Amino acid sequence: MSGRRRLASPPLSSRQESVIATFSQLLYKHRSVVRFGITGGVGFVITMVINYGLKLFVIPNQPVTALAIGIIVATIVSYWMNKKWSFDDRGERHTAHEMLLFVIVSIIGVGINSAPLYLSRYGLHLETPFVSRTTQEVADFISGPLIGTLLAMVFRYWAMNTWVFPRAIPVRDTTPTPGA
Repeated sequence: MSGRRRLASPPLSSRQESVIATFSQLLYKHRSVVRFGITGGVGFVITMVINYGLKLFVIPNQPVTALAIGIIVATIVSYWMNKKWSFDDRGERHTAHEMLLFVIVSIIGVGINSAPLYLSRYGLHLETPFVSRTTQEVADFISGPLIGTLLAMVFRYWAMNTWVFPRAIPVRDTTPTPGA
């Protein structure tokens, strides 16, 4: 023994157990949404690392291009994660067809994700020399990674769920039963 006492946690009340059970059932029932959210979180980190790496060190005068490149790389990773994990119970389509639909949805998603940043920078002129560098960077972050990602995420989940990885339609047995 190390001499440390372990504190026993108090037993859960029936109400707490009920809340935990309900929450667990909810997560299980909507596991594709939860997995899609985790996949999106991984994609968000990839996007941000590439976006700011390019924006700060490689192409500082092209923030929309830097964001789009980050989104494209993250999209490639998210295809694999969505196919193998988020929607693993689906995917009845031929892989080439599925990938084509994924690319189409993703291209639209890149446009949706980039549009708020484009509007912020070039429509509202929230860029230096019109505003301070700090204001520019805060506006870039709010418009691209936050607003753009939120809009694109909603669109992508709907489109992936509807077109790319749809649930298989159950086939009804229409064979006549003997004696009917």
